[in-house]
Amino acid sequence: MQNTRLNSLVDFTATRIANFFGNPWRRISLVLIALLMGVFLGTAIPTTAGQTAAWDVLTAGALLIFTELVNRFNYSRNRPRPTAILPRRYLIYDVLNAFKIGLTYSLFVEAFKLGS
Repeated sequence: MQNTRLNSLVDFTATRIANFFGNPWRRISLVLIALLMGVFLGTAIPTTAGQTAAWDVLTAGALLIFTELVNRFNYSRNRPRPTAILPRRYLIYDVLNAFKIGLTYSLFVEAFKLGS
């Protein structure tokens, strides 16, 4: 690939972001924000989709497909594993998994609220 200005800018920006989130506290903060955003959306999506009762099945299917895609992306066997060269996991895997966990947890809480 040619080293154009746009390519250099994208590489520089990606390196800066990776260095910024290389700090463990910032990484944990971003994962925690993703978890809480998943909890928020897990509460907001069913309530807004359930108001008309026409989008319930479609919304449940979309959330199920999203959850399964994140599981496949996160737990697939052919993604790079941590090694001595790459000692820790990629940030996007952790953020997506935390978002999925928050979303699933919030959907269970909503189900318990409706069941009581």
